[in-house]
Amino acid sequence: MKVAVLKETFPGENRVALVPAHLASLKKAQLEVLVERGAGLAAGFPDEQYQQAGATLVDSRAEALAQADIVAAVRAFGGNAGIGAAGHSQPTDTFKSGQTWIGFCDPLGEPVALQDAASAGLSVYAMELIPRTTRAQSMDALSSMAMVAGYKAVLLGAAQLPKMFPMMMTAAGTVTPAKVFVMGAGVAGLQAIATARRLGAVVLAYDVRPVAKQEVESLGARFLELPLETKDAQTAGGYARVQDEEFLKRQRQLTMDALADQDLVVTTAAVPGRKAPTLITREMVEAMPPGSVLVDLAAERGGNCELTRPGETVVHNGVTILGPINLPATIPYHASQLYGKNVTTLIQHLLKQGFPSVNLNDDVIDATLAVHGGEIRNPTMREKLSLPPLLPKTEVPIPLAEGPAATPPAVPTPGTSPSPPATTPEPPPTSAADETKPGEPPATEQ
Repeated sequence: MKVAVLKETFPGENRVALVPAHLASLKKAQLEVLVERGAGLAAGFPDEQYQQAGATLVDSRAEALAQADIVAAVRAFGGNAGIGAAGHSQPTDTFKSGQTWIGFCDPLGEPVALQDAASAGLSVYAMELIPRTTRAQSMDALSSMAMVAGYKAVLLGAAQLPKMFPMMMTAAGTVTPAKVFVMGAGVAGLQAIATARRLGAVVLAYDVRPVAKQEVESLGARFLELPLETKDAQTAGGYARVQDEEFLKRQRQLTMDALADQDLVVTTAAVPGRKAPTLITREMVEAMPPGSVLVDLAAERGGNCELTRPGETVVHNGVTILGPINLPATIPYHASQLYGKNVTTLIQHLLKQGFPSVNLNDDVIDATLAVHGGEIRNPTMREKLSLPPLLPKTEVPIPLAEGPAATPPAVPTPGTSPSPPATTPEPPPTSAADETKPGEPPATEQ
């Protein structure tokens, strides 16, 4: 079987789906890797490194797709639409029935884009839908990319801030440390806290989940406790639950006092497929000190700040508001390493579960497989597309992509097919955020 690695077409997307270091494990699994020329160049991985790792270079996207059984991409289908795609046309790919695609597809934000994939008979694993469980943690690309975004957010804020971060005692006087406020102690928030602390800032953090206090304090930050009723702020899985507007209004009122003393504010609350909650209003921005900076990591989903403009820098009342989009692509080398490891682990998991057959009894496969057998499978996607609920299906074989390069894999004989996982669910990590509907990934304080 062949895995194709495509060169990304989305403007500013510098990541690549697999890096040379990941190829050895795929070759060990008897997979041949095809790499479109130049696919990893923007991330710091030239074609020569892929060749040395055993990949076969192909000259075009069309050539890679013509031979591939599995297509690995950073962005696919709906992932190539939305903010940042102005003037960008979707790649006009020729799909082959039976191909498997893996990538960020924005299934909940752009579900219509996956209807063509269903019509073409593709199977699409959307990386956004990887369940946030301990078992799937090594495949959780959202968390991997959120970590990169949290790190870069603080660097952007530090570069924009007219102050230095650490305390310095000099002959010319003492420089007091910068004050940083992180709203949301999910993966991105915790990384933002850690980065700000390394730079020497005094850090304050808030999360709607009281249990996040221990994680925040373990990183050397102070946890802001607000007099709010939060007994229902966490799901049984340990995620933050989406709150109603009345709760958010009260939260904003109580947060205003904390904002008045901060140099840098980083907001991280995002809900896949929905508009991000408004945590900071115009009035709250006007209460911030002149020269302060706000970095809104939810800019792509409308922003946590009322004044955020995605992809732009806004200055209001002396406060600079940054609305960065696709931050992981600005650190493509390590972002690609992390994402590629997530993709490699998912491919290995599919093989263990009998690929090209599809074991829908496996919780990871069932949650992540957005399109299969000509159908949109995800319940939330079907609801958004006004489709009726899909009846449960059993294991279904996927035919290999047609073509002379397709080599039939060994098919498990009866009695040797992989066993389904244990039925007892493992607890998810507590650094993720909320889960709202079956088939919908948790809302992330990224």
